[in-house]
Amino acid sequence: DEIPTVVGIFSAFGLVFSVSLFAWICCQRKSSKSNKTPPYKFVHVLKGVDIYPENLNSKKKFGADDKSETKNKSAMPKNSLHLDLEKRDLNGNFPKTTTKMQSSPDLENSSPKHFAERKKDSVSPDSLKSITSLSSEDKQDKLGTLFFSLEYNFEKKAFVVNIKEARGLPAMDEQSMTSDPYIKMTILPEKKHKVKTRVLRKTLDPAFDETFTFYGIPYSQIQDLTLHFMVLSFDRFSRDDVIGEVLIPLAGIELSEGRLLMDREIIKRNVRKSSGRGELLVSLCYQSTTNTLTVVVLKARHLPKSDVSGLSDPYVKVNLYHAKKRISKKKTHVKKCTPNAVFNELFVFDIPCEGLDDISIEFLVLDSDRGSRNEVIGRLTLGSSAEGTGGEHWKEICEYPRRQIAKWHMLCDG
Repeated sequence: DEIPTVVGIFSAFGLVFSVSLFAWICCQRKSSKSNKTPPYKFVHVLKGVDIYPENLNSKKKFGADDKSETKNKSAMPKNSLHLDLEKRDLNGNFPKTTTKMQSSPDLENSSPKHFAERKKDSVSPDSLKSITSLSSEDKQDKLGTLFFSLEYNFEKKAFVVNIKEARGLPAMDEQSMTSDPYIKMTILPEKKHKVKTRVLRKTLDPAFDETFTFYGIPYSQIQDLTLHFMVLSFDRFSRDDVIGEVLIPLAGIELSEGRLLMDREIIKRNVRKSSGRGELLVSLCYQSTTNTLTVVVLKARHLPKSDVSGLSDPYVKVNLYHAKKRISKKKTHVKKCTPNAVFNELFVFDIPCEGLDDISIEFLVLDSDRGSRNEVIGRLTLGSSAEGTGGEHWKEICEYPRRQIAKWHMLCDG
């Protein structure tokens, strides 16, 4: 009887000791993990923290000492192209509080008064001529003025653009007589380098003060680039209103002597956009027995360039309307960088009524853009009330059912 009792006591003590040892090991591991620096992927999801090496070494964010800061700066990748954006939250939105991008102290501390004073010393005579070379029509529009600065960091091979502010913008909201402005910037001719500022609510004189840094751009290529600023007003219920644009060729602008502070009048959006929208080849067939409409989007040709940013990435959106109410929609695949796209995609629509009297179909040719809303290149409407070739094509498919009829159509403005 005594032996089982002794064995039970020792077993209980062994179990307690094992549990205590396991708990102690877990605590040690947890404490050691908490002392390590968060990995890159974890830093990326932290609210309001940038993911670029020069920002990760900030003493305010992670308490890094001066030694580690200098080491990390020297380890900065030179050949890779990154984009230094304003801080955003997990959903990609900007915080409500106005924050400044990490930039040089001179630029952050510069006030509008200093901006005007330093501009005289830093801008070359050639750039001053280009700034003041505005037509009389553009001056009459009074779309406002954009203030920005350009700089090239030779140590990091980085091109830095700071969008300071805009003044005297027109009111796009007729009720409140204000605008909700923001700016989209594109580096041309490479369409992929696109950034945009945050939206500032109810102001005609927005102060953005946002810095965008592009790494891996050799200084020798700066002269071949062009900056395109698009000034827009945010609209929650429809497409954003375009206030105007600013186009700045960098040829002849010298950045080797330091930062250039510049201002440029905002002009109307490129008028050449509406001169020619291109053509679309579509084929339609009405099946009276099954009461279906077969639509084939075949080709598009002579599509215009997307603003001044190069070739478009077109695709076609097909909308079916019954008594002016959209009842179905389809879209084709995107064709990359071409003004003459070949789609060859077929769609079949069920018609909710007998005949095509109350039916119309709309073709929207759009430019695919990952960084912002897709822009409408041109529009085509076919129906009994359509004018020109659209009405003629519709009349033919009604008169000759079960026959596939194809026609080229000129696109009109979107």
